[in-house]
Amino acid sequence: MNPAVHIAVLDDEADITRLLANYLQAQGFRVSQTHNGSTLLRLMAEDPPQLVLLDLGLPGEDGFAIARELRERWRCGLVIVTGRGDAVDKVVGLEVGADDYVTKPFDLRELLARIKAVLRRTLTAPAPGASLPRPKHRFAEWELDVAARRLLDPHQREVPLTSGEFDLLSVLVEHAGRVLSRDFLLEHTRGREAGPFDRTIDVQIGRLRKKLEQNSDDPQIIKSVRGAGYILVSPVTSG
Repeated sequence: MNPAVHIAVLDDEADITRLLANYLQAQGFRVSQTHNGSTLLRLMAEDPPQLVLLDLGLPGEDGFAIARELRERWRCGLVIVTGRGDAVDKVVGLEVGADDYVTKPFDLRELLARIKAVLRRTLTAPAPGASLPRPKHRFAEWELDVAARRLLDPHQREVPLTSGEFDLLSVLVEHAGRVLSRDFLLEHTRGREAGPFDRTIDVQIGRLRKKLEQNSDDPQIIKSVRGAGYILVSPVTSG
């Protein structure tokens, strides 16, 4: 991983930020420690990191609101690292744009693997030996620009996507007309298999539909196939 990659850690417990900073610095990252939302947002304006590790349990602050503001104003990887392991919290975290959700206590090696997976998706340089993707895909009057990681609506206006949403849409577009299981989609976007209660893909599909469909309750671009998964039904042209 590029040693210039900058990671910000936001946690109100100094021991946690220090532990993560020491570990990640030993892995070659540049790390900034922050302990409240205002400090993080000031850092984002002055020296924006490529990835943020965000705790939700901040005294007097709404961690979800901070995550939402990060998504609205900056393009960076976002991993929520929190003691709140409730399924509802995880769904909300993904809905506000987190790329991954890790519960405490966590294994440092697993967290590192998840950080690297998010960075692989958010940093645009292709892996050595990887085939270059076709630069643009067009479907239902939409345009997905793979090289620039942009989605343009039928009026050529950019529609913001999180890195997870972009990767999911890319896989659906690349396999248009084919029913893709949740396990397939999760493995090809996050590099891991879905657990029995993992709703990551369902949440992101719902968010994509709200951005792509005229009526997200009656989708015409990304359809569900009961018991099988999802399919992008619109014809795709690439080049």
